[in-house]
Amino acid sequence: MLKFFKFAEHKTNLKTELIAGFTTFAAMSYILVVNPMLLGNAGMDPQAVMMATAIAAAVGCFLMAFMANYPIALAPGMGTNAYFAFIIVLGMGIPWQGALSLTFWNGLIFVALSASGLRKQIINAVPKGLQVGIQAGIGFFIALLGLKAAGLVEASPATIITHGDFTDPIVLLGLGGLFAICALTVWRIPGAIIISMLALAIGGLFVLNPASPEGSSQMLTTLPENFFALPSGLGETFLQLDWFYPFTNLESLQVLFVLLILDLFDSVGTIIGLSRRANLLDANDELPRANRALSADAFATICGAMLGTSTTTSYVESAAGIEAGGRTGFTSVVVGVCFLIALFFYPLIAAIPSLATAPALIFVGLLMGEGLRHVPYEEYTERVTAILTAITIPLFFSVTHGIAIGFLLYIFLRVTSGKAKQLHWMTYAIGAIFLLFYIMECSLHDAPDQSISINGTVYKFTGILPFTKNLKRNSRLTVGSFFLRDILK
Repeated sequence: MLKFFKFAEHKTNLKTELIAGFTTFAAMSYILVVNPMLLGNAGMDPQAVMMATAIAAAVGCFLMAFMANYPIALAPGMGTNAYFAFIIVLGMGIPWQGALSLTFWNGLIFVALSASGLRKQIINAVPKGLQVGIQAGIGFFIALLGLKAAGLVEASPATIITHGDFTDPIVLLGLGGLFAICALTVWRIPGAIIISMLALAIGGLFVLNPASPEGSSQMLTTLPENFFALPSGLGETFLQLDWFYPFTNLESLQVLFVLLILDLFDSVGTIIGLSRRANLLDANDELPRANRALSADAFATICGAMLGTSTTTSYVESAAGIEAGGRTGFTSVVVGVCFLIALFFYPLIAAIPSLATAPALIFVGLLMGEGLRHVPYEEYTERVTAILTAITIPLFFSVTHGIAIGFLLYIFLRVTSGKAKQLHWMTYAIGAIFLLFYIMECSLHDAPDQSISINGTVYKFTGILPFTKNLKRNSRLTVGSFFLRDILK
């Protein structure tokens, strides 16, 4: 084992790697609580999702350890899970089985790209400003969901949204949880998110559940009868994906494209950033075994989709273990084993109220928004496209629409300023795809009305392209205004 993971070469030892593994697990274990709650909104069984999350994380960690020997842990990603539940399934009306299929094919394509030179070409085709704008936009979208879940924002007929009731104990708990996560992070205490969630769960023992029947004394947190249980229920999601959904529903290919772009840049950015932090880059400032690491990431996504969870990806929380001295894949092995052990604690995990996840969503959204500091602000074109993309993604409640507008604006500004030859050919290709989608939307504007049901309310829409559906509820609403006005209620 010592020889395989090259402890001596990386100047580490078994004790240090064990501590690093436990530290990383503590920092990212919140996903075991958050992921089942988010995907549960999409109609998936929470217990099955929890099992799928733990097993997918373990498989991903083991793949990273034995394929690339890096101290980078994997699990279903925050951001893509919210995108999966709230946009793909609830917003676009794609069944969760179809969404899992899109995730599966995303992983397969990612494997092919990692084994070829196309991966680097796609990365080069997306401008730096758009890369960080997409990341920040998704972060702001996640933060909005967290603010709503905590009761910190509400619908307002006068101003669209407004702040919540700060005399409500639920709102105060959510705000306190956010402050706690930020404070623990500033103090460099590992596991800030999970510590805050546990604190909110304890606080929930003394706060009445607003969803309980009138006259009931049910608390926000209810202790389970048993803290431990044998793992069960995975059959509800295991191999339940609609394998050929993208090919029988060609309009969903745009969603597959978005998932691929998100996974590609998230994985590359996280792996390179963590490797730089661990001093694992070579003399040419490149990462040895980069294709192996990215392939491990892609194979983990494939396994996760078959198990029943959204995209599995490398976790930036691995930095906690790296700071603790982790330098080899053995750190990832320890994290994977911890996830498998967690399978036996489902009753305890399920007792944590959904409110406890709200500060985590807000915090993760803020972290993703920090990417805007990498925008080359001295270049107007990069600056304006990054900011526009970051703003439109949450306001449109559509990642695809935000990316499309950013891409088309970037190409337009480059061409009209005489810099058309500076653009990569694939940038034009991607822009042409987005332009084609908009043309198709116009031509299908008068398509027969269809409808979806969300939380018992039926919404009608026109058009057949998921990201261009115009929802109707008494009057025509865009996807963005629909969610801003209705999801906040």
